[in-house]
Amino acid sequence: MLAGKHLPILPEDLRTAEHEVQGCESQVWLQVSTHQGQIQLQAFSASKIVRGLLALVCEALAGKTSEQVKAFDLPAYLAEINLERHLSQSRNNGLHQVMQAIQSRF
Repeated sequence: MLAGKHLPILPEDLRTAEHEVQGCESQVWLQVSTHQGQIQLQAFSASKIVRGLLALVCEALAGKTSEQVKAFDLPAYLAEINLERHLSQSRNNGLHQVMQAIQSRF
């Protein structure tokens, strides 16, 4: 949850159906773009826990290329930071939906 406090708030005009990630229990909006070949992510959820998880994913992907993002192994990353065992099945599923939404944009 602490990581989520540092996640920039996604502007309201980007919190639309076009940017909403389907398959998450809590509403999640995601803006994916690139700048000079590196991924730029903006994400938001009203849920503090989900916002913290989004911050962790955004931090892990910051500065990566589209090829690196496509190859990113979310389960391995969650295991590396010892988080996979602390996530409920629904939060884990939602986080995977977010990752798929990011990867599908490339």
